[in-house]
Amino acid sequence: MPFDHRDFPDAPPPRREPAINLPPVTLGLIVFLLVLHGLRQLLSADLDEALVFTFSVIPARFTGAVPSDIESVVLAPLTHMLLHADWLHVGVNAATLAAFGSPVERLLGAWRYLLLFVLAGLAGAALHVALYPNDQSAMLGASGAISGLFGALLIVLRATGRLTAMVPFTILWLALQVGIGLFTTTPGGDSIAWAGHIGGFVAGLALFVPIARLRA
Repeated sequence: MPFDHRDFPDAPPPRREPAINLPPVTLGLIVFLLVLHGLRQLLSADLDEALVFTFSVIPARFTGAVPSDIESVVLAPLTHMLLHADWLHVGVNAATLAAFGSPVERLLGAWRYLLLFVLAGLAGAALHVALYPNDQSAMLGASGAISGLFGALLIVLRATGRLTAMVPFTILWLALQVGIGLFTTTPGGDSIAWAGHIGGFVAGLALFVPIARLRA
């Protein structure tokens, strides 16, 4: 005979798990990225191109190789994380953000998690600019920040004795980034900004413990 909680009227009803069990900041970021990309589909091609040009990281603007404006230089290191090339790009980033970000947010709490996300994204952009100072193509997407969350997650897994299972995936991921760097001819634009991934990843490894020690 199957168990039925109605046979025990004094017992509390079974707890219903939410359909999407993501912590609030991770869920909010995913929704924002998807909604923003959807809204961009309503823009004309020229207006969307202007938006990407203004709010993405174009290395040559930061090194003086091409003329720039102060708004783009100040805002782009942050805003480039919110823009994506296409639905596949934003979809993959949303999925990896859910996978890597959720356990990290549950450990750090909201504001420390968001701080790590932003700093990793900034580090990724900085390394990309440093390696490709004259590049005039746009770097955009949250991949650098998410790579930082992946680095932070590895620190957590190591501390809990569960890192071994992630070693093959980590080696494959690093090899993929190196391969992209060696065999793609264009550092930005339509290709993957591999340096942004590596910069964010290293920042996540380096910053997780100091940020975790900050007061909640």
